[in-house]
Amino acid sequence: MHYDVVIVGAGPAGSITAKYAAQGGASVIMLEKRQEIGSPVRCGEGIAREWIDEVGIKLDQKWIAYEVEGAKVVSPNGNSFCINERIAGDEVGTVIERDLFDRALVEDAVRAGADVMVKTAVTGLSKDGGVKGVVADSPRGRLEISAGAVVGADGFESQVGCWGGIDTRLKPRDVTTCLQYRMTNIRPDPEYCEFILGSGAPGGYVWVFPKSEESANVGLGMQLRKLKKKGELRYWLDKYIEKDERLKGGKVIEIVSGAVSTCAPIDKTVSDGLLLVGDAARMVDPITGGGIANACKAGRVAGEVLAEAAQAKDFSAEMLDKYEKGWRKRLEEALFRNWMAKEKLVTLSDETFDKIIEVLSRENLDHLSVLNILKVIQRELPELVEEFMDLI
Repeated sequence: MHYDVVIVGAGPAGSITAKYAAQGGASVIMLEKRQEIGSPVRCGEGIAREWIDEVGIKLDQKWIAYEVEGAKVVSPNGNSFCINERIAGDEVGTVIERDLFDRALVEDAVRAGADVMVKTAVTGLSKDGGVKGVVADSPRGRLEISAGAVVGADGFESQVGCWGGIDTRLKPRDVTTCLQYRMTNIRPDPEYCEFILGSGAPGGYVWVFPKSEESANVGLGMQLRKLKKKGELRYWLDKYIEKDERLKGGKVIEIVSGAVSTCAPIDKTVSDGLLLVGDAARMVDPITGGGIANACKAGRVAGEVLAEAAQAKDFSAEMLDKYEKGWRKRLEEALFRNWMAKEKLVTLSDETFDKIIEVLSRENLDHLSVLNILKVIQRELPELVEEFMDLI
């Protein structure tokens, strides 16, 4: 088998890359190790509507579970400030059914001309002066697929980058481990996705994303290096639920767990015949842990560059560097600033979080970005941002 592009992973990063590469004339195949696209779900399932048009996704009620007005950020003492969807960022506005969302994106890629194979696990790369294809195990047996380029879109646990000589290793401080319950018989805020800060989730936060007026995704993320013993995530999440009267007594109907990278942008995402995108390229927002938006934005850039490379029959690192430059122009500054801010946030006390939320609640922000928040804190609480003056 031969294709211009082999994409390892059929999540949002892989599907958007496949769609735009195929639309541009490249022959494309996506290989997904799971037997069912999008399942099991490992995601808080929040996305904004602001960015989906630019990557060619159309809103579809089939995969929309619930729509909210915006975000509510809650301090340890219970104070909060609310912002509408327009300024809240890439993870707020629509709570989706992630498995249905992923399948819809795969269907879009197939309509554009891409092929897809499920239950097909890539076990290695073929190399000859650069990456030349993949080896995979599938229901039909061992496959060898040659390609002009291989795309690693295989998520947080990506092996493609490692096999291809791209360093994607993470330090414990740059990994957030997560546990989430799908809960019913509860009373979440029907208007907002909630983010609860402070020592109740060491090095992270608690989230409550409503999926109906009586159900929600309730989860907790913690910095890996702050975990001391087995079962600690469940302890912290249960402890929070027990003290929240809206959630106390609710029933858990699904449990998901996983990890996300919260690192600074990595040094390189391309080499000869190889490209990484999405979580595999460590493009997750270090503050929120959200990765869908960045995966899709980078995926479009990747697909368009790969289509150009296919037309030129040139998949060298020099050609693929157009992708490197493109995604960095779009995402790198915010990713690096958010990583620097994350490094500071994990050191803050509950009292400091209380002060920050109190200050922000009095502001009329036009966009909830780390840069805007730092500017407000610089004015009101200058001692907190001395380390970040070069980023303001």
